[in-house]
Amino acid sequence: MPLNHFEPIQRLHHFAWRCKDGEQTRAFYEDILGLPLIHIIRADNVPSTGEHCPYVHLFFRLQDGSSIAFFDLGDDQTALPSPNTPAWVNHLALKVDSLAALERAKTKLEAAGIQVLGITDHGFVRSIYFFDPNGIRLELTVDMFPENLSEESIQLAHDKLASWTREKAQARLSILKQ
Repeated sequence: MPLNHFEPIQRLHHFAWRCKDGEQTRAFYEDILGLPLIHIIRADNVPSTGEHCPYVHLFFRLQDGSSIAFFDLGDDQTALPSPNTPAWVNHLALKVDSLAALERAKTKLEAAGIQVLGITDHGFVRSIYFFDPNGIRLELTVDMFPENLSEESIQLAHDKLASWTREKAQARLSILKQ
């Protein structure tokens, strides 16, 4: 049940990951993807914890004003992949405005020597997939249907999740009985 009294969340401000090298990351996101580097924080201590950990925090702006951000901790290490999660699961999906824009993006990425998977048809969106220099899987996607969701489609999403949850519980129960 949603907390109707919770403060409305307006949009994504930023989402941050660890990167291996700030300049390599800047070159990819700014020079290839066209996301401008708009802010850098350089510090020796983490403001929220006080922990000593020299870092540079880079912010790249998307057209809606939100950002994707990275921490270069100065040790040339990337975040380790999760051993219990397939590489295709964790990813950042970024929206482009048309199928033509998606096709142009694919061509430009491939011309830059980046391996691209797709165009993949998911029904409601079409997407391409590729990795950044830090091993982060990115998806560029275009909506194939209007963004205005009906109450019926929202209810259908809730019904599908409830069905999945029941089936998952039944599968676990049958495994325990074996």
